[in-house]
Amino acid sequence: MKTMLSALRFLLLFPVARRHLVHLGFLALFSTWLLPLWGQRHEGLFHTSKAQSARFRALEWNVENLYDTLHDVGFDDREFLPNAERRWNTPRYFHKQSSLAKTILAAGGLQPVDLVALCEVENDSVMHFLCRRTRLARLGYEYLVTHSADRRGIDVALLYQPETFALLHSETYRVPYDSLRERPTRDLLHAAGRLPFGDTLDVFVVHFPSRRGGATISEPYRLRAAGILRHLADSIARCRHTPRLLAMGDFNDEPHNASVSRVLAPTFAELTSHATPLPAEGHDDIEGSYYFRGEWSRIDQILVSPTLLSPTMKFHTTPQSVHLLAFPPLLETLGRGTLSKPFRTYLGPFYHGGISDHLPLCIDFSY
Repeated sequence: MKTMLSALRFLLLFPVARRHLVHLGFLALFSTWLLPLWGQRHEGLFHTSKAQSARFRALEWNVENLYDTLHDVGFDDREFLPNAERRWNTPRYFHKQSSLAKTILAAGGLQPVDLVALCEVENDSVMHFLCRRTRLARLGYEYLVTHSADRRGIDVALLYQPETFALLHSETYRVPYDSLRERPTRDLLHAAGRLPFGDTLDVFVVHFPSRRGGATISEPYRLRAAGILRHLADSIARCRHTPRLLAMGDFNDEPHNASVSRVLAPTFAELTSHATPLPAEGHDDIEGSYYFRGEWSRIDQILVSPTLLSPTMKFHTTPQSVHLLAFPPLLETLGRGTLSKPFRTYLGPFYHGGISDHLPLCIDFSY
C-alpha cells in the first residue's frame, strides 16, 4: 500500500511523469486501481460521502513572498531583486511558480480546485504568470488580485474556476491605520459568484496585520480588520435570501484569539481548529499550518457562515472536511529527527529552495 501511495503522490505532483508512463499503460492502472484505493483511504480529498453529491473545493495558502524579479515603483520590494542580498532571480522565480502550480494541481486530483485564495503575492504580474504560464494554464483559471497600500507591495488574490464560480461582483476594502504607529496592511477582497446550481457564494480573502512589535501591541489593528470583515459580511448577509459566506486567509491570529473568537464568531464559524493533516499517515507531528520558533500555530483560517454547516442546505460542509495539505514536497524534516515542518523558500536572507513557510488549508463542500 505504501508503494502505491508513493506512486500516486509522484504522479499527482509531477504531471510530466504521467506523459512518459502512458506508453507503458500505467495511466490506466492509475485511474482504475490506485486512485480508488487512495480515495478509500483519504475520502476527505477525493471522495464525497454521498454518491450523488458534487464536490466544490476551496484552498487557502500563504505562499511566502511571491515576488517577480522587477522593481514595482512605489513599493519597498528591493530585497527581492536579483542584485539584492536575497539574490532572488529568474530561475528561482520559475521554480517557485512551477512548484505552486504542481501543488494546486495535486490538491484538486481529477477535478480542479474551484477556489484558491493566496496571501503574499506581489501583483498582477505574478498571478498572470501562475495562471497562464505554468501547468495551471490548461485549467482555465481566472483571478482577482488586490492593489493594497502595503509598503512591501504584498497583496491577496483569488483564483477561481468560472464554470463553478461564475463571478458576479468583486471589490476591495482598505483597513484604516494610525500612520504614527501602524503600517498600511493588505486590503480585504470580496468576490460574489454564482454556484453551479444558481445560488450565490460570497468569498472573502484576507491577510490581517502582522504581529510585528508583539501580539498584544499589534492586536488592536487585527481587531479593527476583523471588525471591517464582520461589518461587510453582515451587510451582505442581510441582502441574501440564504447567505453563504466563506472567509479564507492568513489572519495572523489563532482560532482562540479575540479577532476570530469574539469579533467574527457571531457571523462566522471557524473550522481551522478541526483541520487534520492529509495524508494523515506519518504526519501526527503536524499541528498547524505555520511553524515558527519551534511551535506550530493555526494562523491560517477558513471560516464559514453557520448555515453552511447544516446538512439540509443545498451547499454545505463539515468540520471534518478541512485539511492541512501535507504533501511530501511541502515538508522537510526537523534537524536529524523525523518531525516535519514546512519547506520554506528562505531562511532569513538565505535561499532555502522550498515552496512556502505555510502549509495549504483545504475544504470541501457538497451540493
